[in-house]
Amino acid sequence: MAYVEPMTRTEAFAELSRIRLADVDGDTLLEQIAQLTKRSIAGVSEVSVTLMQGEHARTAASTGELARALDERQYECGRGPCLDACADAVILSIPDTTTEDRWPDWVTAARQYGVRSSLSVCLPGLDKVAGGLNIYAGQAHAFNADAITLAQTFAGFAAVGLANAHPHRTPAGRPRPATATLDAAAVVEAMKEAFVAVDRRGVVVAFNQAAQDLLGWPADEVCGRHLDDTVLPGYDGEPIGEALSRLFDAGDRARAVSRRVSLRHRDGHWLPAQMVLSVLRGAGEALACAFVTDLSQQAAAENEAERQRRFLAALLDNLDVGVVALDLDGKPLLANRALRRIHGITDDRSNAEVTPAVAATIYGLDGTPLQLPETPLARALRGEHVRDADVLVSMPEVPDRILLVHAQPITTSDGTRLGAVAALHDVTSVRRAEGFRACEQQVVRILAAAATVGDAAAAALRAVTEALRWAHAELWIIDALTGKLEPTGHWSVTAGQCGELHRDPVTKGAGIAGTVWATGQPLWLPDMTDATDPAAQRYLAEAQACTRIGLHTALAVPIRDGDAVLGVLACYSGTREHDQDMLTVLLSGVAAQFGMFVALRHTADLAEQLVRTRNDFLTLVGHELRTPLTSITSYTTVLADDTAIDPAEGRYMLQVIARNAGRLRIIVDDLLDLSALEAGLQPLAVTEHDLAATVAAAVTAAEPDAAANGVRLHTRLPKRLPLHGDPARIRQVVDSLLSNAITYSPHGGDVRIRLTAHPDIAELRITDSGIGIPAGEHHHLTDRFYRASNVAHHGFPGAGLGLALVHAITALHHGDISFDTNPHQPGTTVLLRLPRHGAAQQH
Repeated sequence: MAYVEPMTRTEAFAELSRIRLADVDGDTLLEQIAQLTKRSIAGVSEVSVTLMQGEHARTAASTGELARALDERQYECGRGPCLDACADAVILSIPDTTTEDRWPDWVTAARQYGVRSSLSVCLPGLDKVAGGLNIYAGQAHAFNADAITLAQTFAGFAAVGLANAHPHRTPAGRPRPATATLDAAAVVEAMKEAFVAVDRRGVVVAFNQAAQDLLGWPADEVCGRHLDDTVLPGYDGEPIGEALSRLFDAGDRARAVSRRVSLRHRDGHWLPAQMVLSVLRGAGEALACAFVTDLSQQAAAENEAERQRRFLAALLDNLDVGVVALDLDGKPLLANRALRRIHGITDDRSNAEVTPAVAATIYGLDGTPLQLPETPLARALRGEHVRDADVLVSMPEVPDRILLVHAQPITTSDGTRLGAVAALHDVTSVRRAEGFRACEQQVVRILAAAATVGDAAAAALRAVTEALRWAHAELWIIDALTGKLEPTGHWSVTAGQCGELHRDPVTKGAGIAGTVWATGQPLWLPDMTDATDPAAQRYLAEAQACTRIGLHTALAVPIRDGDAVLGVLACYSGTREHDQDMLTVLLSGVAAQFGMFVALRHTADLAEQLVRTRNDFLTLVGHELRTPLTSITSYTTVLADDTAIDPAEGRYMLQVIARNAGRLRIIVDDLLDLSALEAGLQPLAVTEHDLAATVAAAVTAAEPDAAANGVRLHTRLPKRLPLHGDPARIRQVVDSLLSNAITYSPHGGDVRIRLTAHPDIAELRITDSGIGIPAGEHHHLTDRFYRASNVAHHGFPGAGLGLALVHAITALHHGDISFDTNPHQPGTTVLLRLPRHGAAQQH
């Protein structure tokens, strides 16, 4: 049931004054008094009026069956707070029925009906008839001193009304109260409210004790004198006489009038008061009757309340924490400036508009809308204490914010719930930092499980966009072959929304990625869609692309290894972001993980290569050098010791010695050549030459060996392919690759040589149908002394230096070499890629 605000005293007295005593019977009057009492005293459930004549008691009026049933229970028992209050002419209050023991039977019934406290006030001044006003409440301690005073006033008015009620309107069949013995003067004196009665001329005819206490005038100094001679009421700036004349002249049309007035106290100070003025017409002269309520404390309280309200409003509006409070019906009582700012509610919108505006922006952390009953404030309104609840505030064109909410009900000292209040702390930065710590750990795990950055790019970028709650992320890594920044991976929250923003090659110093590549510094662009922003003009192509797909803020950071820039990580938000410093630090932390991965991968590859080099060198010394040396030593010894050796046999031995010495010389020459190239002691003689002619010459030179081995050579070459490089060294590379293709095709077959020209790259592809490369050994083929396991198995001689030389020469030309085998076909494909224009290294 919704909470109903009780009537004020002024409103209650105005209602009292509207009751025309001459036109109603006693029971109707009491019904009106009961209803008015229920509406005027806070927390009241039901009200009734009991009348007693002798031993007979009846409920003359009630506001509901609960009150009537509890009254009847007293009549059955012959005892109860109502009957005792009537009999003893006293006030009986039961603060809490759970601790009351004077009327056990009645108290038990009251608790069963949900009544926790009651108040019974006798009707004053009655003689033959006793009466009581009975008030029941569903909460304990419902009646304070003010409530008791107001109840006494209603009881006194009921007594006066019984004396003046229409004599012919008491319903038939009911005992009529013996009002003839009512002492009206005693009733007036018993009233707790100040009561003044004046005649048409403004002469005071009644001035009760409460009025004397309020204004300091004794009744004998006031009665019989004009108001202007005593209390001198200031009646809205006009003489009281004019107001009285209008009131009396209205006749039956007169209605009760409520006014704020100033009354003169006997000591001279002015007292603010509320006066409810009405005309009472009886058999004699009509009188103007006034209930007077002291407003001095109320005015002070109102001033203090206003001061407190302004102080609290200023305090709340200067907090960074959003605060909102609701009453029991869910109506907003306050919403401070921080809360309005968080939810995008302007100051010109009323508190009543806050609830729907807030509800439309609240989401769960997973992005699903949070229904109003599920919000922390609604839960608190139902009595729940909510602590540390995270919610998401999401609005169009505004960055999402994460709020930490504390909410609890607002209750009185006795536990009555009045509403709820919530405090909302913006913890977006804190939660983002926490999310990025988890993101960094996730990226570390993703990179640890990957062989290359490209393998990890999509999963790592997804983790970054989810931690940022941004729309798109892209990763570029510098290609070792071309020295250019190449796209390595990208991720969009909405699949297919963004794709790759940068389809054109990145130029160093141009565009977002190119600028970060050139400067090695982060780049922050708050709103790429703002055409008036110079940054959007500088990066126009990217700004236009961002505008088309609804992206706003861009942040790009370098991926570094010390001072060297290895790549660029860039992220894009679908809203305009503001936390530049924090986001730059967070994203740079993730970029550092990529940089560490690349550096560690290089270190690990180098360490692994050194280990393999050492082992392969030992293998070389143990086999490739020892075998020819053994032959040379053995035959030399025989020739030296056996002077009678046959000349033909001696010549054979010398041929073996020469052949093995030549083999040793080739190995030594290759080692020296490789060391000189890697140490930079053998400069390249770079010229522009025709690579197609170089390859054609190498193929022609290899034809005799191919024919001897039963291998057919197939070429597909352009007429001319200009390239900057060392023609002799490149010929050395092509000769080595052709020799391997022919050698490792022992049973004949086909070797296909294809040379292709691209704008920046020349590609030489040599495919054979030989023994192939065992799985897992492709990456080691260019290591020193490394020989594939199937080469040794087939008995092919070699020192494992040919491809190492090929790799060294290719690297000096900033080229790249790779090997591929098809599990469904025999043989190997070697792909040599060389930059065509000025990429060769000069020494």
